Order: sequence, then structure tokens, then C-alpha cells
Amino acid sequence: MNALKAFASQHPRITAWIVLAIGMVVILLWASKDVGLLPTQLLALVIATIALAGLCVWIIGWEDNDDDEADAAASTPKSAK
Repeated sequence: MNALKAFASQHPRITAWIVLAIGMVVILLWASKDVGLLPTQLLALVIATIALAGLCVWIIGWEDNDDDEADAAASTPKSAK
């Protein structure tokens, strides 16, 4: 359990991607249970869903980068002329 916590703290985006992908795939499988998709179609949807989860985490990470850059700019002293 400690190893899992350490991995999650060291790699928060990968952890978020895994958790979001699992949740999205579960919802996809539940919603498509009576649709009658072929196994290859279902596999393609699962792969696309995992990629979409990664894209969502990546886009959400843009805001974190903006906050980090703003904090870095605010903490650097301005040179006097």
C-alpha cells in the first residue's frame, strides 16, 4: 500500500489517467452491454476511451503549468534600472 501511495505522489498525472480511464471504461462497458457490438468494435472503443482519458488529464495539466509559471514569475525579483 505504501508503494502505491509513493507512486501516486511521484506521478500524479499518470495516477489520474489510470483512475479516470478505469472509471470511463467501466461506464462505457456498462452502457454498451445491450448494444451488440462486436469484440473488435468494443476493443476500439475501450482504446479510444483510454486515450481520451489521457487527453483530459493532459489538458487539465495545462492549468497547473500556467499556475507554476505565474508563481515563478511572481517570486523572481525585478531588476532595477
